[in-house]
Amino acid sequence: MNPSPLPADETGFDRILTFSLPARDARGRSVRLGPVLDTILASHDYPPALKHLLAEALVLTALMGGLLKDEGSQLTMQAQTESGIVELLVCDYRDGELRGYVQHDPERFAGLGANPGLSSLFGEGYLAITFDLALGGERYQGIVPLEGDSLSEAVESYFAQSEQVPTLIRTAVKTGPDGCVAAGLLVQHLPEGEEGRERLHVRMDHPEWDHVAILAGSIRHEELIDPALSQEAVIWRLFHEESEVRVEQGRLLTRGCRCTITHFEDVLARFPKEERREMSDEEGIIRVDCAFCSREFEIQD
Repeated sequence: MNPSPLPADETGFDRILTFSLPARDARGRSVRLGPVLDTILASHDYPPALKHLLAEALVLTALMGGLLKDEGSQLTMQAQTESGIVELLVCDYRDGELRGYVQHDPERFAGLGANPGLSSLFGEGYLAITFDLALGGERYQGIVPLEGDSLSEAVESYFAQSEQVPTLIRTAVKTGPDGCVAAGLLVQHLPEGEEGRERLHVRMDHPEWDHVAILAGSIRHEELIDPALSQEAVIWRLFHEESEVRVEQGRLLTRGCRCTITHFEDVLARFPKEERREMSDEEGIIRVDCAFCSREFEIQD
């Protein structure tokens, strides 16, 4: 996908835009993926429906990852089932780096229609979202049933059930001859207008939140993915009548597969020598596949 030129100070493809509405105690993130998304999808020969699914998942991962503040912190989203056609979907975000892949049953998938729903792909599954915080080494994980018509609805349920934070999410995906574009908007109500307050202060039916949710929910798919429309312009269209809208460019996004021979050598070094011997072939080579980038690495033991 070739990005359309925008003014240098406005946000187009492959960068997170953060925004807040101070008078409404709300914050949000928007993102539009283009070249980075094409690079990630090019590593796998997925059918169109799975490309669409992974594109939506990567948008959601970027939106949630954009909530992280500290260098080295990571957000991981995992959708999994034991009997579904899609057995596993994993995406993660760290310091602006995105990666993801889908593990599925090709034979069973071939029997589905052109636009299978979430339940057709996963059956009865669950969604796990994990925040690994670099500062203090803390980890937070929430698990919710994989329900609704889309991954976006499942993530909204996660924030409502696990975080108890009113959240609205909208995503859009479009595939064309020049590549794939995927975009999203995430808006949240802040407890008492402050980050970090006790969840007891959150009201899921707060009148300020109702107002923000109505405005944000009016966004159209065409606006989210329009390359001629900057992300700042999208936010302005939604909230131009508010007394104050603060926007700030966030992370520039890149493909973030972290597989290297050095990395795998370090991992394998943690195994006992006998176990490494069982992994290696007759020439003493251990072959390691990276599910994220579909590459095979040969490690000499």
